[in-house]
Amino acid sequence: MKSFQFKNYFWGFLRYLANLNLSICILLFIAFFSILGSLIEQDQNLLYYQINYPVSNCGAFIIDWKFIIFLGLDHIFQTWWFILTLIIFITTLLSCTFFTQLPSLKNARRWKFIHRRIDISNKFSFKESYLNQDNSLIVMIYSLLDSNFFIFYQKDSIYAYKGLYGRISPIFVHFSIVTVLLGSIFSFLSGFTAQEIVPSGEIFHIRHVTCSGILNIIPSHFFGRVKNFYLEYNSDGSIKQFFSELSLLSYRNSYILSKIISVNSPLKYKNFTVYQTDWQLNALKISLDCYGTLQKKLVKTAINGRSCWLSNLPLNSNKQIFLIVFNTNSPIVVFDSDGVVLGTVLVNQNFYVNNVSFIINDIMVSTGLQIKIDIGITLVYTGFFVLMLSTILSYLSYSQIWFYKDISLFQFLASTNRAILFFEEDIFSVNFLYYFYLFFKSLNTIYLNKLILK
Repeated sequence: MKSFQFKNYFWGFLRYLANLNLSICILLFIAFFSILGSLIEQDQNLLYYQINYPVSNCGAFIIDWKFIIFLGLDHIFQTWWFILTLIIFITTLLSCTFFTQLPSLKNARRWKFIHRRIDISNKFSFKESYLNQDNSLIVMIYSLLDSNFFIFYQKDSIYAYKGLYGRISPIFVHFSIVTVLLGSIFSFLSGFTAQEIVPSGEIFHIRHVTCSGILNIIPSHFFGRVKNFYLEYNSDGSIKQFFSELSLLSYRNSYILSKIISVNSPLKYKNFTVYQTDWQLNALKISLDCYGTLQKKLVKTAINGRSCWLSNLPLNSNKQIFLIVFNTNSPIVVFDSDGVVLGTVLVNQNFYVNNVSFIINDIMVSTGLQIKIDIGITLVYTGFFVLMLSTILSYLSYSQIWFYKDISLFQFLASTNRAILFFEEDIFSVNFLYYFYLFFKSLNTIYLNKLILK
């Protein structure tokens, strides 16, 4: 008995969720906090929110950092209450689908014959009467078939419909939204994003995680190697594109995959995606005569509005020279502490200052990579594809026609749910074919009678 009552309460609760007003309210709630999550920067450290959202002493309602941290507005899309709201919204959509949309579709597929005079109300878009002639039903069936209607016949009544796919589109819309939301939940809970700055030629693994779901496990078997990094410049010296030649390695250092990536051309392997996001110049590798090899850090600056990288090289306790790198393809400018340009030098070119020989062996660069795992992205794309498909199907009109005998006349009734002008064309086509077939039959009858009389 208790089990029976529980089932009744459970199904009653699901039927209550299949409520349009409730679904709209939940959707507005989700939309509001999604907009709020776009306005408030997500996944920043506590100091960031304390600086940008200080506590206000005025009486006006202002979102401060304490309010943000308390409600989890710094990571809205991963909070338990936001995910619970999404689950409730998914439940309302599924309840509406199974308790309203599917029964409505099933009802639309049933035949609905009319056998006697009824109260003709405004629900019918077209009403017409036909004289009772021989084979009127057969002629009307052929006319409807030529207009691509599905036809059902019983006694002296015909029922026809077309455009049933248009009734499926609301179901597709619900399932597409559910798919998108489920994909988003999987992404929130199990995805992660990491940022890495990797020098050219170095091996890297995931260390600097910027965003991670509560159910995510950082893969320890993921290794990569930046074989090479290079820049492509425009004719005016500005940067056109930058490329990284990457290789993925297993934990046994065996080769898995290799690709040259660039902006908008990432490397993809299973659930991993590696994006090219940034780059930087790190240091100059310099060989000094009789002093060996050293690395000098490059500092980014600007000269006359043009970006460049600056490094110094001490010659003795009182004298030093400066090296300026404008881009990796141009010569490196050398000048002294007084700002006098001493000359330019290429990579691997020997150069003398105060009888001291030095060679710039290499410009050391690093590439900025974003490593991302998003398990739900496939579900999200699938959901949006189904949503576009349902949008196309929603333009199909669902049309119905009744043709039945009423004493000495045949009554013709028709209705449609949209595109009334196109439905008028269908009705015109049915009427034209109907009278054409009747006229064609009468001509054949007259011709046969003449043959018999002869």
